[in-house]
Amino acid sequence: MWTFEPHVAEQILREMINESGAELVFRERLDLANGVESDGARISKIVMESGLSFAGRVFIDATYEGDLMARSGVSYHVGREANSQYNETLNGVQTRNAVYHQFRFPVDPYIVLEDTSSGLLPLLHGGSPGEEGSSDRRVQAYNFRLCLTDAAENQIPFQKPPGYDPLDYELLFRNFEAGEDRIPWRNTPMPNRKTDINNYGAFSSDYIGMNYQYPEADYETRAKIIEAHRYYQMGLMWALANEPRVPDAIRKEVARWGLAKDEFVENGGWPHQIYVREARRMVGEYVMTQQNCQGERVAPDPVGLAAYTMDSHNVQRYVHEGKALNEGDVQVGDFPPYPIAYGSIIPKQEECTNLLVPVSLSASHIAFGSIRMEPVFMVLGQSAAVAACQAIREETTVQGIDRATLVKTLLEMDQILEWK
Repeated sequence: MWTFEPHVAEQILREMINESGAELVFRERLDLANGVESDGARISKIVMESGLSFAGRVFIDATYEGDLMARSGVSYHVGREANSQYNETLNGVQTRNAVYHQFRFPVDPYIVLEDTSSGLLPLLHGGSPGEEGSSDRRVQAYNFRLCLTDAAENQIPFQKPPGYDPLDYELLFRNFEAGEDRIPWRNTPMPNRKTDINNYGAFSSDYIGMNYQYPEADYETRAKIIEAHRYYQMGLMWALANEPRVPDAIRKEVARWGLAKDEFVENGGWPHQIYVREARRMVGEYVMTQQNCQGERVAPDPVGLAAYTMDSHNVQRYVHEGKALNEGDVQVGDFPPYPIAYGSIIPKQEECTNLLVPVSLSASHIAFGSIRMEPVFMVLGQSAAVAACQAIREETTVQGIDRATLVKTLLEMDQILEWK
């Protein structure tokens, strides 16, 4: 078994921090209005909402949202680029590729069956999904990756959220009634009778279409979006375990599970963070694209390898010819691990000279879908830190370091930069 319990992972990370001697400051976040002080294209200081400030010679924005990057005047993108922008085929609106996590049976989208005048069910829109391959500002869906257990003594049962409205899950019920017979989650077993669940199927834990504002929102708006996702997923789990329109076999199976009492204890068994699959993406010195993933273009000055399928979760749910459909899911793989360019974790020289961005890095939507795995972010985080130290030693910008030296140093630290 290669998986691990969340509290074990957190414990190990804390031990690594303690061993490093680094000072870790909790419960601080960037002042989004006045949090970055710059001298030309160089960040001199960042200021937290509390007023606490940090001066530095080099900064690393290792967040999913890229707030420091954005506030530093660095170019970025939100949403999907058109295929034409980087000569790709899997970017932009993707109705033809949306075959996974799709409705397998026709499901009526109207509040009153076949009555268009009754209006659409929740979580659907009546407009066009957009021209195939065209750009939009939509963002692939988020969810909570829940840690569940079937050990009754360690369970927090699924709770019916206040104000629960079964209409919010009408598409789920109709999908079962149309013929769907699978449990709408992907199970990944963990030690001690636990599992990590993720979105699976046409109607599951992804709250499709409800996160578009999140990447550029203020903290208050993000908190509301996160709480809406939690409420939706809480209702979903309760519905699957209790609603009579859910098939008996699925209802009984889901009812065996509950949140693990000994995980995320201070948060009632819910993860600390929502799964931000994609938010801002820097437009840096080098943009990783589909061609990099598929080996048609090799990234220079590599600082790590990516190895996942080009993957996007669904982006929208719409109506076509009287049926509910999902759009945006892409899963294209069958290529070996490939290098990620140093230029994709640094901004353009004229925009900022002392910032590294290993998470909200410079990649197209579909390439980011392959790179966006946490182990890869850890690899890039290490490489970013090594580059930051080198920039300080060489008294130069992050763009101006000797890149051959960086690659040599990373190899000496057992970083893998080439797939053999």
